[in-house]
Amino acid sequence: MENKKIITNKKFVASIATLCCLLWGSAYPAIKSGYILFNIEASDVSSKIVFAGYRFTMAGLLVLILAKVFGQKLFSFSKKDFLSLIILGITQTTLQYIFFYIGLANTTGVKGSIMNSMGTFFSVFLAHYLYKNDKLNVQKILGCIIGFIGVMIVNFSADLLNFSFNFKGEGFVIISSFMFSVAAIYGKKLTQSMDVMVVTGYSLFLGGALLTILGMSFGGRVHNFTLSSSLLLSYMILLSSVAFTLWSLLLKYNKVGSVSVFIFLTPIFGAILSAIFLGENILEIKNIFALILVCFGIWMVNKEKSVIKN
Repeated sequence: MENKKIITNKKFVASIATLCCLLWGSAYPAIKSGYILFNIEASDVSSKIVFAGYRFTMAGLLVLILAKVFGQKLFSFSKKDFLSLIILGITQTTLQYIFFYIGLANTTGVKGSIMNSMGTFFSVFLAHYLYKNDKLNVQKILGCIIGFIGVMIVNFSADLLNFSFNFKGEGFVIISSFMFSVAAIYGKKLTQSMDVMVVTGYSLFLGGALLTILGMSFGGRVHNFTLSSSLLLSYMILLSSVAFTLWSLLLKYNKVGSVSVFIFLTPIFGAILSAIFLGENILEIKNIFALILVCFGIWMVNKEKSVIKN
């Protein structure tokens, strides 16, 4: 099923990574639209968690079904491997999306998409301590500083005189991006010995099931299943299953840097789609400037240093 030669082709990597970022970028307006279509109040945290749980549980189930269709064995792993899958599900799905869904409910889609780009910079620092061949250098540090300045700018008012930062909004989105970085590195390790679809499917299913249980235990419920709300949820299930599977596949066979360089597209897609579907203002000078700085910073930390020959 996995053709390594194709998966490591630069054009293929670029196309698939861009698709993943487009799908993740579309999640910002989709989630906020889902709150409206399912009549989930801004203060109803438990129902937001149930909403996330439905999405990821069904996305994981879809991936596992497809893995079975492609001939993968779904239960041929050790207790140690299953424990690893549970840990991945908790970090990549449960914890990440508890913070993400709550955070996004307390900020705009444009602002949330830019704040979430912090995940790239977290990955750079984590890689410094985890991989011997991926250490910090002046270029990466400078890229992180530039990107961080961009993230700070988006929290100022239009006249850049007043600073606004809501911990349950922007703060939770940043925590979510940190969890994504940790889980991506942990997941890459698991896919070296297990099938990508099986790992992705269990991560989404187990993490989603835990989200659903947690949300319902605190009284959360998701009602108002109309044609519009059901179609939106179906799209979110599809985008999760496709994006996470393809991204994990790319990480398995390529260097983290060569794949993660495309993450800068996510805040761009997120901001543009939020402006289109939510009517949010992306044309403020500070938003455009922040996007440019964040994207340039991400590009710098992932750009391979050129070897100068005398």
